[in-house]
Amino acid sequence: MKRYRILAYDFDSRATNLKIEIQEDWEEHIKEQWKLTQESIKEGLIAEYGAIGAFKKINNFIELDANPISIIAFHNKFLRQVRSAYVVGSYYAALTGACALGERILNHLILRLRDCHKGTDEYKKVYRKDSFDNWDLGINTLEAWEVLLPNVVKSFWELKEIRNKSIHFNPETDSNDKELSLEAISKLKEVVAGQFSGFGTQPWFIEGIKGACYIKSEFEEKPFVKEIVITNCVKVGHLHTLEHGHNGWVVHDSHDYAKIEISDERFAELMNNPRQYDAHNNKIQPTAESGG
Repeated sequence: MKRYRILAYDFDSRATNLKIEIQEDWEEHIKEQWKLTQESIKEGLIAEYGAIGAFKKINNFIELDANPISIIAFHNKFLRQVRSAYVVGSYYAALTGACALGERILNHLILRLRDCHKGTDEYKKVYRKDSFDNWDLGINTLEAWEVLLPNVVKSFWELKEIRNKSIHFNPETDSNDKELSLEAISKLKEVVAGQFSGFGTQPWFIEGIKGACYIKSEFEEKPFVKEIVITNCVKVGHLHTLEHGHNGWVVHDSHDYAKIEISDERFAELMNNPRQYDAHNNKIQPTAESGG
C-alpha cells in the first residue's frame, strides 16, 4: 500500500518574491507585509554578496529567477556556485561553470547508471572510461537508455551549442559574456527542472496528489528513478504525517496498513481522502468508481 514520497529537495524562491509588484489596491497590511518581505530578502542578499555594487547584484539575482525545486543530487552545490558568480558580475566564470556543470551531470549519470544497461550497444562505448568530454556520446547514450526525458535532451543540445561558442575561442565572448552566461544558466536550469524536479509532472510521479510527489510503482525499478530519485524519498502510507525537526522532516507512520497491493490511482484517492481507509478494520472502503 505504500509509495515513495519525495522528501529531500532544494530550491530558492527569493527572486520570485522580489519580482512581485506591490499593487496600490492591496490592503495596507498585505502591502506592508510584502514590503517587509522584500526588504528582508534584499538585506540578506547584501549580507551574502557584499554591499559594493549591491543594486546591480540584486538586479542580477532577480534576472536569474528562482532556482528550480530539485532533488538532492550531484548538481545542487555547483549550480549555487554558478548562480553566485553571475550575481557578483563574474559572467565568464558563470558561463564556463554552467557549461562544465552540464558536462559533469552527463558524466555522473553515465557512470552511475551504465551497469544497469550492460546489454545495450551503448554500454560497449562507455564501460571502460571514467570520464567523458564528448557531449554527443553522453547525450545520445542517455537518450538511448531512456534516462533523459525528451525536453531535457533538447536543453542539453542547446547547452552544448552555447558551450562550443564559449569554451572554444570566440572574440565576441568579450562583449556578450553576460548574455551568454544567462542563456547557459537558463538551459542548465531547464535540465535540472526537467530531469531532477522534486515537484513536477515527470512521468515517474503519480498524478493528482495534492501538495507532494510520490513515485509510481512501475517506475521504482527504473535505473534513474531507483538510483537518483528514490534516494531522496521515504516510503510511506497515505496516513503518514510529517513534523519539521532540527535536521529536516521527521516522518510519523506507524499505522498497520492492510497487506494488499493497490494501484497508483487508488493511492492518490486515499491520499486526497484518507477517510476512505478504515484503520480499525484494516481495510480500504470501496468507492463507487473503483469498487473494493
